[in-house]
Amino acid sequence: MKLAILPALLLGFSCLAQNNTDTSLYMKADKITYLSDIGSDSGDLYKTIGHHGPAIENEWMALRIYFSEKAAIDVYSKAKPGLELKKANWYPTPEQQKEGWGADYYKVAATVGLGGIRLWDGDKVVPLNPVTNRLARVGKTENTSWMEMISKGVPYKGKKVDILVRVTVLSGKRDAKVEAECLTGEKVQFVTGINYFKDFQTKKGSNYIAVWGKHPEDVAAEIIEVGAAIKYNPKDYADQKDDGTQYLLISKPAKTLETTIISSSAREQELNTLAKLEAFIK
Repeated sequence: MKLAILPALLLGFSCLAQNNTDTSLYMKADKITYLSDIGSDSGDLYKTIGHHGPAIENEWMALRIYFSEKAAIDVYSKAKPGLELKKANWYPTPEQQKEGWGADYYKVAATVGLGGIRLWDGDKVVPLNPVTNRLARVGKTENTSWMEMISKGVPYKGKKVDILVRVTVLSGKRDAKVEAECLTGEKVQFVTGINYFKDFQTKKGSNYIAVWGKHPEDVAAEIIEVGAAIKYNPKDYADQKDDGTQYLLISKPAKTLETTIISSSAREQELNTLAKLEAFIK
């Protein structure tokens, strides 16, 4: 009986050891102590938190949610599989980048970034701001890492709503799941999407949008072509719009919404072209 238990225990430890995901949330003034949650009545800790907000990663990319009025999702691209957040803090040195570390090639600007969440009031995009409070949380399970941002008291159609955005990465799986929920129970129209810049290539299918090109980023050692894509259920959406900087998906009135996002770059070995990225999505 004891002999049967030992392999099971070893298998359990092996599964735990194979969780190639991680979280990162810390104050800029203290890079040693990592937090599980942090909140602010102002809704803006952009300059206070390391890498401007909570972050998670899997082997191929890291993602962060800006702790500010943007509440957008940004991407850290990797050249080779591995976990880098705890050592690179999102901004590796030029020397580290040349040695094969990843970098912040992606630029969000004023958009939703990759799969970020905002609201739609029938005429325009409504940011998750101002708020009465904004809360960020991170956590791990046996094979995932997740981050949440809760924006409380967001003015929307004459009321105030609380919106949760949760992003989850799974060990061994390239894409990430983005979930949005109206915690106050009302049905709202969510807005999500994907941003792009001049000369980007775009591929669209019935349930996905993929883009590829060079972001005008200025914090990386070099400018690299980056790919990004969002997969969605077309039955969840009432409309699509292109405002010249991002492809926006406007949901039907709903209490929850779920999409899948993925990013890659020309520096990596696997999905280093738009054609490869699109083939992977399909």
